[in-house]
Amino acid sequence: MPDRAAQIAALRLPLADLPDPLPIPTIARPFDATIRPPGSKSITNRALLLAALADGVSELRGPLIDADDSQVMLAAIRQLGARVEIIRGGTGSLSASDVANSATRTLADEPPVPPTPHLDMLRITGVNGRWTIPAGQTITLNLHNAGTATRFLTAAAILSPPGTSVVIDGDARMRERPIADLADALRQLGVGVEFLGAPGCPPLRITPPADLAMLARSVTFDDPKSSQFISAIMLIAPFLARQTTIEVRGPMVSEPYIGMSRDLLGRLFAQQSGPKLPASIKHETVALTIPVFPLKGFTLDVEPDASGATYFEAAAALILGARTTISGLDLGPSGGRASLQGDTQFVSVLTAAGATVERLNGALRVTGAAAVFPLDINLEDMPDTAMTAAVMACFASPTADNPTATSMIRGLRTLRVKETDRLAALKTELSKLGAAVEITRERSDEGLRISPPQLLDTSTPRHLAFDTYNDHRMAMSLALIGLRVPGVRINNPGCVAKTYPTFWRDFAALYR
Repeated sequence: MPDRAAQIAALRLPLADLPDPLPIPTIARPFDATIRPPGSKSITNRALLLAALADGVSELRGPLIDADDSQVMLAAIRQLGARVEIIRGGTGSLSASDVANSATRTLADEPPVPPTPHLDMLRITGVNGRWTIPAGQTITLNLHNAGTATRFLTAAAILSPPGTSVVIDGDARMRERPIADLADALRQLGVGVEFLGAPGCPPLRITPPADLAMLARSVTFDDPKSSQFISAIMLIAPFLARQTTIEVRGPMVSEPYIGMSRDLLGRLFAQQSGPKLPASIKHETVALTIPVFPLKGFTLDVEPDASGATYFEAAAALILGARTTISGLDLGPSGGRASLQGDTQFVSVLTAAGATVERLNGALRVTGAAAVFPLDINLEDMPDTAMTAAVMACFASPTADNPTATSMIRGLRTLRVKETDRLAALKTELSKLGAAVEITRERSDEGLRISPPQLLDTSTPRHLAFDTYNDHRMAMSLALIGLRVPGVRINNPGCVAKTYPTFWRDFAALYR
């Protein structure tokens, strides 16, 4: 078994050189770390699509570039005719000296403004609303397991020239992930959609109309399985011939992600003196009208990824006196939606668990308390944080009214169709720790009931090897267990490349 110093050093290796399985050293004492996760995948992919379709040159500062999902999206918009220039300004992470300088202060000092790293930039030359596919040709976009790119580009394929078509395909797992709701919406508009494999799943061929003016003016989603289907139509609507009304019937799924699409469009429209979009769209039945707008090239600062930040926030919450500062993530002075990302509201989970959350000037700081409280939460609006919350629940302490420290996490039905079946995967992996994990069902919803191990020995190595199912979020969340339980190893640690290729290097900062 490698010694502790060697294990910590291994975390800083390039992904291709990581040990597999990867040992996770326990934390010996409270840490004080400053982390800036890479740019938000959700914002980056939305901005990439809009920049590729805009008229002129757009600049994205601090986007997610090197992750697998971003590389897939960049390759696809290039294939469709956009020009992409990558300008390297740095990694987006903070250096050891930056962290040290940020942390050097007394408790009486004012909270410092965390240092800003040199950020990478993307310069995108758009196609002015129409992809440049040669006449009469069909192109195939292999989007691997990038769900966001698959949904957005399926809708965006209707902006191809008449007489062309686009085949949307992916890897074996993507060919199992449903896209029928979006296909039905495109057919309502008058777009040709043909499934080439299993009905309702990729691969599928999209054939645009002879004239975009022939498209219907409205589309209806009945109880959609993913918010990305709605966002996909929202993002292409400004480039159609007439304004488009999107009606959603039934409960809104992951509404903050739909809000992100609306707010991003609203910010770009405002930059160019364009129309205003409605302030709220969360209703049981909602109609949202997106106007046609000649979007010009724009400039956008991409926030750090709020979903990726949850692992480091939870790391602090799990250890008494530990502190994590997330640089660049701004909730505003009162905790409002200064950020485009709904997952910033994971702070409500942290405070419910007993951690202290401070909102700084352009940053967020989390400090761990003496105990982790059991959780009773609904994460329907931020399902990507569910794995983090589930791991926190495994370390909950009993309370007077909850002697088994049982947590209930609801709103997780969409986890079935992610990179893996995350509900089943969490039940299997957390059970290895000795937690009692039950998948619950109530009406159309599913959730997790988690009771921590009754006797969790944190002094004797357990030799726990956690499987990750080639799912980046499983790898990153399960690593948190190793901070407190000795002997944890993560299989296939390189799968974090999907959205957070520098995760293990940032994770190593917790041991400084």
